[in-house]
Amino acid sequence: MPRLFIAEKPSLGRAIAAALPSPQKKDQGFIRCGNGDVVTWCIGHLLEQVEPDAYDEKYKRWNLDDLPIIPDKWKLKPRKEAAKQLSVVRKLLKEFDTVVHAGDPDREGQLLVDEVIDYCRVSKAKKDKIQRLLISDLNLPAVKTSLSQMRSNREFIPLSISALARSRADWLYGMNMSRGYTLLGQKAGYKGVLSVGRVQSPLVGLVVRRDEEIENFVPKDFYTLDAVIPYQQAPILARWQPSEACQPWQDEEGRVLNRKLVENVASRIAGQLATVTASEQKQSKQAPPLPYSLSALQIDAAKRFGMSAQQVLDACQSLYEKHKLITYPRSDSRHLPVEHFKQASAVLGAVSNNEVALAQAVAGADQTLRSKAWNDSKVDAHHAIIPTPKKQSLSGLSAHEANIYQQVARQYIMQFYPAAMYADSKLIFDIAGGCFIAKGRVLIEPGWKALLGKDAQDKDDNTVPALPKGAELTCTEGLIKDRKTEPPKHFTEATLLQAMTGIAKFVADKELKKILKETDGLGTEATRAGIIETLLKRKLLTRAGKLIKSTAAGRGLIHALPPESTYPDMTAHWEHQLHSMAERGYAYQPFMDGLVKQVETIVVQLKAGDVPESLRHLPAAEPRNFKRKRRTTKKKA
Repeated sequence: MPRLFIAEKPSLGRAIAAALPSPQKKDQGFIRCGNGDVVTWCIGHLLEQVEPDAYDEKYKRWNLDDLPIIPDKWKLKPRKEAAKQLSVVRKLLKEFDTVVHAGDPDREGQLLVDEVIDYCRVSKAKKDKIQRLLISDLNLPAVKTSLSQMRSNREFIPLSISALARSRADWLYGMNMSRGYTLLGQKAGYKGVLSVGRVQSPLVGLVVRRDEEIENFVPKDFYTLDAVIPYQQAPILARWQPSEACQPWQDEEGRVLNRKLVENVASRIAGQLATVTASEQKQSKQAPPLPYSLSALQIDAAKRFGMSAQQVLDACQSLYEKHKLITYPRSDSRHLPVEHFKQASAVLGAVSNNEVALAQAVAGADQTLRSKAWNDSKVDAHHAIIPTPKKQSLSGLSAHEANIYQQVARQYIMQFYPAAMYADSKLIFDIAGGCFIAKGRVLIEPGWKALLGKDAQDKDDNTVPALPKGAELTCTEGLIKDRKTEPPKHFTEATLLQAMTGIAKFVADKELKKILKETDGLGTEATRAGIIETLLKRKLLTRAGKLIKSTAAGRGLIHALPPESTYPDMTAHWEHQLHSMAERGYAYQPFMDGLVKQVETIVVQLKAGDVPESLRHLPAAEPRNFKRKRRTTKKKA
C-alpha cells in the first residue's frame, strides 16, 4: 500500500525519497516515488500560536485590566510563508491511508508533524496506524536502515503532549508576564519591551546576580604557607594545613586571614626536621570524553574558536542538512547505540579522507576498543553528534563548518584511544608539630590526550617524589604568599551555556538540585542558542567583547519580578514535569492548571501594586514592535 511520508524539512524529505524506489518525480512541495510512495515535508513549523487578538479583538491594545489572557480553546494558524505547503500536505493526507511521521527525532520534531496531522483533521482510525521514522543521519545507507526500523507513532504521543504543554505554557506565561511588566515599564517612561519567559528570566537573573556580585565584591587579604623542603634537583613544596585551633583566624572556606599567625608558623618550621608521616603512590585513569551533545559542542567551540552558540548551531545544521557530514545535531545525548559500533571503520575512514590533519590520529586509533559511549540504555530517539561515513573534500566548507567538523571528528576518534594514565603521589609531613601536604600528578601515558597536542599534556605534570613513610628531610624555610580573594568572573557565551546545562549548582533546594541533574537544565539543546540571542536583541543582555553582561533594563526587570520568576527553581520544576509527561509519569491537565493559577496570582499582584522602584529610573529605549514568535520555529533547509 502506498505511503505518505511527512518530513520536517525539504532536505530530510529529499533524503527519504532517495532511499525509496526510483524513478522519483518532483512536484510542487512533494516527491512521487517509483512504488507509489509520496514524500512531502513541512518547512519547520507550518503552524504557529495565534496572537491574543485572535481570541478577542480587545487584546490588540495592551491593557493591564485585560490580563490574564487565558484561552478557553487553543488556536493555531498557518504561518504566512508556509500556507502554500500546508495546503499541499492537507491535500495529500486526504489521498493516503498510510502515513509515516518523519519529524526530527526530538520533542519538538514530534509535535511539529503531529500538530499538522491534527490540524488537518485526520481520522482517529488513520492516526492509529501512523508509523514513526527516526533519522539521525541523512546519508543513503543510514536512511535505508531507518526505513527498516520504523515504529508506531503512538509510542511517541507522550513526547508530543509534553512539547505541546511546553509550547502553550510558554505562551501563557510569557504573553501575560511580558505584557504586564512592559505596561508597568511604560508607566515609568520606559519605551522598550520588558520580555519575560520561564527560561529567559532565570537566565537574565543569573547574569544580573553575577554582575552585581562582582560590582559589590570587597576583596579580602589571605595568606598561604608552603614549607620548602630541598630534595635532589628540585625542592618539595608542602602546603600548611591549619589545625582546628586556627579556625578563629580563617574564613568559611578555610583561608587564613591573619598574617601574624602565618609568620609565626613560618618561623617555627625554618630549619626543622620534616618527617614523612604518610606516603601514597597510585596510578589513575582518565577515560576519553564522550562524543558531543549540542551544548557540549557549543561550550567547547566557544572556548576554542570564540564561536557563539548560534554560530555553532548554524554550522551544525549546514553540516547535517547540506553536506551530510555529521549526524543529527540538536541532540542532548552523548552516547551511541551499540549497533552503531559496526560503522566505526567506515566513519573513521571517512574522517581520515576528509580531514588531512586528523589522518594520523585515525591511523593511531585502535578500532577494537569500545569506549563507554556505546550504551543502548542511554540512547532514546537520538544519539550523540558524530561524523557520518560520507567521504567529501572539506574545501567547500566555511571556516566555522570546518572547525566544527574537525571538533566533532576528533571527539569521535578519541573513543578508540586508551585512557590517559597518571602517576599520583601524595606526601604528608610533620614539621614542628604542624601538618604539611605535597601533592603531585604526572601524565605517564597520554592515551586519548595525544590528540590534544603537547601543550595540553604538559599542564598535567607536577612531580612529587615517592618517599617512604618515616623518611626525614629538612625544611629550610616557610614561603608565605600574600593573596587576595577574587570576585567571580563575568559570564561568557561558554560559561553561560555551562550554567544552563549545569543549572543544578545554582539551586539551594536539595531535592530540586537532584531533579535538575536528571533533566535538561535551563532550556533544551535546540533552544539555548536562540534564547541567548533573543535576550541580546531585546536589550536585556549585552555583549562586551567575549563577556555577556546585564543591561539597565535587564536589571530593572529582574528586581521588579517575583523572586521565583528569576531563579532556575521554577523552570526546573516545569522541565521535570514536562520530562515526566514525556515518560508517561505526569498528566497534561494538572500541569496547565497549576500554571494558570500561578499566572493569575502574579497578575493580581501586578494590578494591586505600584510601579516597582527598579523600573522608575530606566533609560528610555526606542519603541519596538513586539510580536511573540514561536522560539522553536526551525529554518527552511
